[in-house]
Amino acid sequence: MKTKINRREFISAASLAGASLAIGSPTIARSSFGATEKPAILGGTKAFSGKWQGWPIIGPIEEKELLDVLKSGQWCRLGSKTAPRFETEYQKLLGVKHALGLTNGTNALYTMLGALDIGPGDEVIIPPYTFIATYNAVVLHYALPVFVDSDIESFQIDANKIEASITNRTKVLMPVHLGGSPADLDGILSVAEKHKIPVLEDACQAPLAEWKGKSVGNWGLAGAFSFQASKNLNSGEGGAIVTNDDNFFKNCYSFHHQGQGANSASLVPGTGTRGSNFRITEFQAAILLAQMTRLVEQTKLRSENADYLTKLLYQIPGIYPAKLYKGVTRSAYHLYMFRYDKEKFAGMDRAKFIKALESEGVTCSGGYGKMNKESYVTDLAKNKHYLNIYGEKTMKDWLERLNCPENDKLTEQAVWFFQNMLLGTKEDMEHIAEAINKIYKNAAEINKKV
Repeated sequence: MKTKINRREFISAASLAGASLAIGSPTIARSSFGATEKPAILGGTKAFSGKWQGWPIIGPIEEKELLDVLKSGQWCRLGSKTAPRFETEYQKLLGVKHALGLTNGTNALYTMLGALDIGPGDEVIIPPYTFIATYNAVVLHYALPVFVDSDIESFQIDANKIEASITNRTKVLMPVHLGGSPADLDGILSVAEKHKIPVLEDACQAPLAEWKGKSVGNWGLAGAFSFQASKNLNSGEGGAIVTNDDNFFKNCYSFHHQGQGANSASLVPGTGTRGSNFRITEFQAAILLAQMTRLVEQTKLRSENADYLTKLLYQIPGIYPAKLYKGVTRSAYHLYMFRYDKEKFAGMDRAKFIKALESEGVTCSGGYGKMNKESYVTDLAKNKHYLNIYGEKTMKDWLERLNCPENDKLTEQAVWFFQNMLLGTKEDMEHIAEAINKIYKNAAEINKKV
């Protein structure tokens, strides 16, 4: 009975604190929720003993769409119906003029850069806190990736630091809507407009995320999306480009289709004389059409659960949910991200915290590392092709530009929950908060014994 009373007290405190936060009050109520229970890592009962929602969610509609393609014998998008149907539905969903399906999100990024004829000698600004694909898309064009430090509170690129990194070689700003939450688009677009530099949105984790009521991908010249197996919209592998610019769409289509136009097999020079084959298959498009039937409802549920969880976690000292900018009207919550301050947990390092949290039945991750300091990235300065293009001095100077101190701190504090966990119930969110609070209240003992 005591546990139930504590849970009610905790939820009540969270609701009051949420109201206080809304009116700017600096006072946040604290709770004893979970304090009397022994942490699972010390032999207590798990806070969460159920099962998180599996992923992907599959129903009869996936089978029907796939079998229709299989029986049609039309498996390639050339002359097909399924891929164009997906593109039409996706552009309607995002409120954008054009959508183009591709093999995956990496190739969507690569194609956008290719459509702008990005190449040797060009610089592309990206954040350091992102999946490696953002970086790979740049270096595959032999352009120079320039990292701009993170806003530690939001996990996003710090828009206030972009301008200082712009040179006469800067050709693209490519912010990432990390974790499904929009980056500071007002700040980014302001700098881009001032310097007349196009913005390509890496929205690979952010389908249906919105800035000021409009879906991401609508704000820059174009946006790229990923439909990889972990993503909120999932076809195992898959991607898309969206844009409102007719000419840019034509150039993207040409680049992804061996330099050929959408309505003929004739070669279309576009922005250059390069092209490849990144065409989406009919099977990928079929799965996406089926998965899209649930996307709006799932996005709404993730958002509701994330908002509720945030109210609960605000009550626990040393836990800082990722900030959403004022322009964010919807996060897709591909990830639920927060920072962990070990000093509030008796000096217990993040690895022990994660171990204790997983012992409670709460799946989590430490997130991305210091990409800008990984040898995979820094060894670019030794790459023979880059040395031929840029020379030793430029590459040495580039290494010195890799410093991102706020991102270093972020990578040591970050903790993630995954999108499928947000498809559960409010009670599931309460169990997550209970688990963290148990660890907080018993941090000294855990730190000593584990």
